[in-house]
Amino acid sequence: MSEYIEVVGKIISVLPGTMFRVELPNKHVVLAHISGKLRKNFIKLMIGDTVKMEMSPQDLQKARIIFRMKNVETPKNAPIRSFGPNRHR
Repeated sequence: MSEYIEVVGKIISVLPGTMFRVELPNKHVVLAHISGKLRKNFIKLMIGDTVKMEMSPQDLQKARIIFRMKNVETPKNAPIRSFGPNRHR
């Protein structure tokens, strides 16, 4: 059974094939991909999102994104979902 290192980082670029470049707090940049649970539940990731990742101690250049953290800079009174200007509920 292998051990993983859990780290937190910020997405700095989106690459094709559900790959992302993520910057760690120590300014190290890693290549990360989405875990199956996030892909299955259609969790959308964008530039600037803070994510929790798992890294193997053997390869510190790659990681797996396992959780998208709530961003604190979103305003509290922002709408949860927007249906566009033509759709009324």
